Amino acid sequence: MDGGTVRASLLQIQVDPDESVASRRERVASLVRAQAGADLVVLPELWPVGAFAYERFAAEAEEADPATGPTALAMSAAARDAGVWLHAGSIVEKGTEGGALYNTSLVFSPSGELAATYRKIHRFGFDRGEATMMTAGTTPVTVPHPEAVLGLATCYDLRFPELFRALVDAEPAGAQVLVVPAGWPAKRADHWTLFARTRAVENQCFVLACGTAGSHAGVAQAGRSAVIGPWGEVLAQTDSTEETTVTADLDLSQVAKVRESFPVLKDRVL
Repeated sequence: MDGGTVRASLLQIQVDPDESVASRRERVASLVRAQAGADLVVLPELWPVGAFAYERFAAEAEEADPATGPTALAMSAAARDAGVWLHAGSIVEKGTEGGALYNTSLVFSPSGELAATYRKIHRFGFDRGEATMMTAGTTPVTVPHPEAVLGLATCYDLRFPELFRALVDAEPAGAQVLVVPAGWPAKRADHWTLFARTRAVENQCFVLACGTAGSHAGVAQAGRSAVIGPWGEVLAQTDSTEETTVTADLDLSQVAKVRESFPVLKDRVL
């Protein structure tokens, strides 16, 4: 997987507290269907309920299985109808282990098959909110897209470079594209932009950083969705905090070229 081009579209979804989850789910499915022609579509973190709507987590928790979970079912159908790979952002997953909840990302193939799930490892909140209400995932996840290996991370994970090293080191093939959906607060927007570019530079990968528009339970969102190249260059971005789409073509051959021309990863000691 050293060549080819992937057209990636990041959908910076508006989370409006006056819009029902069911209505937003239907609207987002329509937005995904409109991306027919893209190779990979990415949605933000916890867009069905809002990343800071803690009081609604338990009530809105659902199964990750597209046969039973309403968001998974809707996104599976949308991916199939559009013929795209879809990173459907994340949902509050109702685990089977004693009522545990997880912040779980869902990835669908163009056939609508659930190709991968990733339970967020680093939970935000400092002993409050998500950190106390969600159970941490334990396993880094990569996904073999036909043109590239995708490495999955979610929002607060972006602050922990060790996870991204694990994704790049994964066997049998490490990540070339790091996909990071988020519900990142506006007051730390500069961190979001800085970390996205840093993870791209230090791992010599593409980074797809998909933020949210609007506010989550009164917490204004950063927006600023961006596509970053493996040299740290910004290929496409929005400065808007409104709902919008960011699209860029990823030349996957650039990952190997950057790693060969500036082989910093070979000099790692630890």
